[in-house]
Amino acid sequence: MTPILLIVGAYLAGSVSAAIITCRLMGLPDPRSQGSGNPGATNVLRVGGKRAAAITLAGDALKGLLPVLVGEWLGVTPTVLALTALAAFLGHLYPLFFGFKGGKGVATAFGALTALAWPVALALLAIWLMMAKLFHISSLAALTAAACAPLAMWLLRPEPAYIAVSTVISVLLIWRHRSNIRKLLAGTEA
Repeated sequence: MTPILLIVGAYLAGSVSAAIITCRLMGLPDPRSQGSGNPGATNVLRVGGKRAAAITLAGDALKGLLPVLVGEWLGVTPTVLALTALAAFLGHLYPLFFGFKGGKGVATAFGALTALAWPVALALLAIWLMMAKLFHISSLAALTAAACAPLAMWLLRPEPAYIAVSTVISVLLIWRHRSNIRKLLAGTEA
């Protein structure tokens, strides 16, 4: 029963939109109706500035991190931990509380992967930072880090369940960025 409650709880935690709540509390416009329309930290940066974006980023990362840490504390199996990470991520993408229309999941994925394997998360953060510094395009940095996630997991934390879930998360992150990919290919991405 504990694994089911943990996975459902992770999905519900993931369904809490840090972007929407932050914008409401700070008297900012709904990020779904402004900028790119994405309820994530990058769009909140456009809509409300650095402080609102930092709060959103932290909130989105924590909702991926905390459920997995709870699972580790409870001593569940690696497979249950991996499913917990995936559930939190899916909650962000398809939130129950916001009509199943969520963000792209970069920060939530980072939080979940940090709890599963912090060396992997550090490697992905280094990749993201390098790409962001070189190209100044957040989506390109996120796509590159996402594409590297399964390999990083395989090299640094070769637990089969973690490799599988990092692969699923990577594919979903890339899928959620398909409009950004079209803009990158057309040379119109901001």
